[in-house]
Amino acid sequence: MRRTTLTRSHVRGAAAAALAAALAAATLAVAAPSLASPGDGTAEQSIAGTTSTSSADPDVPPGETESSKITHLSNQPKNGALLSTGSDIAFQGKYAFAGNYDGFTVYDLSDPENPEQVVQVYCPGGQNDISVYKDILVLSTDSSRSDDSCSSTSLSATEKSAWEGIKIWDISNPLAPEYVQSVETDCGSHTHSLAPSKNKRDLYVYVSSYFPSATFPDCQPPHDKIAIVKIPLRTPTAARIVAEPNLFPDGGYEGDDRGSYTQTTGCHDITTYAKYDLAAGACMGDGILMDISNRERPRVIDRVRDTENFAFWHSATFNNDATKVVFTDELGGGGLATCTDEYAPELGANGIYDIKRKWFGKKDLVFKSYYKIPRINTENENCVAHNGSLIPVKGKDIMVQSWYQGGVSVYDFTDSRNPRELAWFDRGEGVSGGGTWSTYYYNGYAYSNDLAIGFDTFEIDDSIDRKAEKVRLRSLNPQMQESYGR
Repeated sequence: MRRTTLTRSHVRGAAAAALAAALAAATLAVAAPSLASPGDGTAEQSIAGTTSTSSADPDVPPGETESSKITHLSNQPKNGALLSTGSDIAFQGKYAFAGNYDGFTVYDLSDPENPEQVVQVYCPGGQNDISVYKDILVLSTDSSRSDDSCSSTSLSATEKSAWEGIKIWDISNPLAPEYVQSVETDCGSHTHSLAPSKNKRDLYVYVSSYFPSATFPDCQPPHDKIAIVKIPLRTPTAARIVAEPNLFPDGGYEGDDRGSYTQTTGCHDITTYAKYDLAAGACMGDGILMDISNRERPRVIDRVRDTENFAFWHSATFNNDATKVVFTDELGGGGLATCTDEYAPELGANGIYDIKRKWFGKKDLVFKSYYKIPRINTENENCVAHNGSLIPVKGKDIMVQSWYQGGVSVYDFTDSRNPRELAWFDRGEGVSGGGTWSTYYYNGYAYSNDLAIGFDTFEIDDSIDRKAEKVRLRSLNPQMQESYGR
């Protein structure tokens, strides 16, 4: 989710969502018909056919909460110094690390049905996208700051002295995180993804950022690259940028009249899968597949576009054996109500692609279908595809995913052409200002970070995840996928 201001601070929450919706509707609802369709997929309605109101009643009435085959077990409200927008989550051992625009919270999952808040770290600099690997925690700062400290203040990106990038923490003691190093990156770090070196001595961080401007000294156009930071695991204070590969020598998708969301000016998110030496990039106007066998020299091996239905390529998830990729379209930057009956099921949805292996190791992305939650929301509920992860059910491709105020959805995409919903949880209008940002499955439970009301725990019906409950993971970074076995 994003909305750019002069300081490149990406503000979230109820007020931000409403403003983003108004701004996005103004640019997206008047789009012209597109000129091409993805792969072998077709769709009859484009954004040009939408309006700003919904004629159908919502499936979940305002003020109510409903679900099917998902049980809500607990909520840990935002509190203390971290009252800003909740963002991403990472897991290690018995701990969950939940990002917040003001810092991050550590939860003890010893009682998984009612996690305990054990540490709160104040370090503002949205959106604080978060990952963990062994003794390392990485935070993304995509908010222009006066310096790299946790006492920094907002400073316009037009100032050369402004700072954005990644912050590195030592979590050898998860109850006492220690800030050890920062690395400044061009245009900041909206998100990042981890890729351990093959000898396990170093950790590579692929930094995604976008929206350059001629007025930003440290974020000049064109911005067709990512930054690669190398963190020596024994000496994280030696972290540094080792490469800034240009992923789009041709400039990427030039954009269209649906607004600036469609133009490729960097990547929003990259998901790595080190076991297969692959990464999938969601890069605004382009979806890409990369070979990362050389961690410092990722190579784009295929690129796809959807100029008919996808407006903002936001994130990517491989299936377990890396034969598929689910890309998400964050139409409207997370502020639009795309789950009304005025938006076609192809808009603000997931795009499911098979990875076809051809001669000489060539891999192609082949479009198969879209998936979008089937429930109707009100015109006041921001709802669009957002962050999720696999549920480790052997022999199936099942994913749990956040849809902002559209709630949580569990769906099966084993048949790439025919994805189907298995379970859902939905808070009606007015219950949460902004909805759920990330929902991930970890060791038998689904955990969700809500923008407004805190950290939620869910149990999924045994008919869906009974086999998954036997899979015990040591860690989970959804943007750094690891195999759970077959």
